[in-house]
Amino acid sequence: MTQRVKRASSGVLLAFALVLGLLSVSSPAASAATTSSVVRWAEPVQAAPNFIFPFMTLDNFSVANINTFQYLMYRPLYWFGSGGTPNLNPSLSLASPPRYSSSSKTVTIDLKAAKWSNGETVTSRDVMFWMNMLHAEKGWWAAYSPGTMPDNVRSVAAPSSSQVVFTLSAPVNPSWFTYDQLSQITPLPVAWDIASLGAPPGSGGCSRAAYGSADTQCDAVFSLLSRQSGFNPAVPTMPNLALGTYATNPLWQVVDGPWRLSSFDTLGNIEFTANPAYSGPVKPTVHKFIEVPFSSQADEVASLANGSVDVGYLPLGDVTSRTTNPYVPSKNNSDLGAYNLRPMYAWEINYFPYNFNSSGAYGTVGKIFHQLYFRQALQSLVNQPRYISDIFKGFGVPTYGPTPSSPPSRATASLSKANPYPYNVTKAKSLLSSHGWKVVPNGISTCQSPGTGPHRCGPGIPRNAQLTFNLEYAPEVALMDQLMNAEVASWAQAGIKITLTTASSNVVLSDAVPCSARESCGWELANWGVGWLFEPSAYPTGESIFLSGAGSNSGSYSDRTNDANIAATVTTRATLASYARYLSRQLPVVYQPSQVTSLTEIKKTLRGVMPQNPLFSITPEGWRF
Repeated sequence: MTQRVKRASSGVLLAFALVLGLLSVSSPAASAATTSSVVRWAEPVQAAPNFIFPFMTLDNFSVANINTFQYLMYRPLYWFGSGGTPNLNPSLSLASPPRYSSSSKTVTIDLKAAKWSNGETVTSRDVMFWMNMLHAEKGWWAAYSPGTMPDNVRSVAAPSSSQVVFTLSAPVNPSWFTYDQLSQITPLPVAWDIASLGAPPGSGGCSRAAYGSADTQCDAVFSLLSRQSGFNPAVPTMPNLALGTYATNPLWQVVDGPWRLSSFDTLGNIEFTANPAYSGPVKPTVHKFIEVPFSSQADEVASLANGSVDVGYLPLGDVTSRTTNPYVPSKNNSDLGAYNLRPMYAWEINYFPYNFNSSGAYGTVGKIFHQLYFRQALQSLVNQPRYISDIFKGFGVPTYGPTPSSPPSRATASLSKANPYPYNVTKAKSLLSSHGWKVVPNGISTCQSPGTGPHRCGPGIPRNAQLTFNLEYAPEVALMDQLMNAEVASWAQAGIKITLTTASSNVVLSDAVPCSARESCGWELANWGVGWLFEPSAYPTGESIFLSGAGSNSGSYSDRTNDANIAATVTTRATLASYARYLSRQLPVVYQPSQVTSLTEIKKTLRGVMPQNPLFSITPEGWRF
């Protein structure tokens, strides 16, 4: 599922934290690590993992839990992130690339040879276990959206121990189904298919049953596994009291990944040891991998300065040398000479939404936002290259549409990276004045020609309506104060007055919810900081954020042409071109520059960390001194 998330350090709607992913290059295959070497990795500030069962509710659906914790022990069916891109990585996947029928309604998956640490083989039964769990518990699964998996899966069959066949209810775009649907699956070991502790493996009845026929049995298994992980479905608000048991609970020691959990505490001090039974292509070459928690950025920077971590992160505010290339630092902080500095950009777009149904100014605000000319004027006053250079010190990339401009991927390689609305104060003023507004630079522009027609303000916008709006934003996102104040000054040049208020990222997200035109919904503009991260659903379609009525369509944008374009990217083999081109020009949101996701400090003696994974996953089994 694609996520409306933030990388803000203080937390996010889906508990995503400002997390960094690192994908190793392949190292020579080796048996289990034989050295006593240790790698220490700095957790992003206040982003310690807190959930181990890889079937999570919304509250636990975080990068900290999935990409930098669970994936080390429990491998997903398909791994995404290859050579610094979000592309499918067949070598690290548990299965060969899926095969689609000519109708795109049948999907065949062939599993590779892989082993669980208890000696069992990873088989089609483990995939059936996941799918039966999803069928029974889709309401608890954070990545579920109505109409998508499992709703669009008619049947799942396991003709052999190494093959799984999906029959779908309608044709799909293979790229979308692979990157956005199959990407959700993590095979589960039969040892977990129990309804009570100590019961025989498989006795729970969820893994062996025909698809969709064992909801009651899966309910009991889900309840047990969730409670062992610290979530009680019967009392969802209970605090997690199981954290201290993660490293000692036998359930969680059954792994198919390269690492086993050897120590875990409630503060986020975590130790992994190499899994000697790991059958994947890159075996650990260090004996132990340690994740180190931090409560503040200052503490993490201090740990870098004294060399107590091997991989950590430098806040953008601590950069001492501006760069002219967002991917190549000019030089590192002088206090960190033992490290190489490497920027990483997430697979995301940055934006903040208009509330098209805002009741502000007795409904006038929402009606103004519906006018494309107004959105064009506002976007023409967003000077993304200037902000990247002056505020982000060169460490940023622009956002000109609904698909990521960086890093490169197969899905977006052919899409235009041009800006349809380059910075142009004269153009912005002209757009407003030609549609009936009296433009008052550094004042407040007012409507002088109400009504419909090519040279009027637009339907429902009364005479003397003002271009004055409220924008709530999250100041804890790095450098956000500077960015917002710079944009406010720019918009003022066309008489668009924006009044800023601040709130935490979580509050901004909770305020910026979709609302109907029939209800009082006063928010107008809201910026939680970093827009949308396409992970774990890496195919950047817009059904979650721009489709009419979508749950994460914060501003309630609705457009029939766009809906048809999105449907084509999901149900046919259409590329993203029409969808991306249309929304680049229709401006459903205010597109914003994306600052560097993280500036990674890597010990000069440590190899295999580069290139970094824009989907945040780490593979320390390939790191070596």
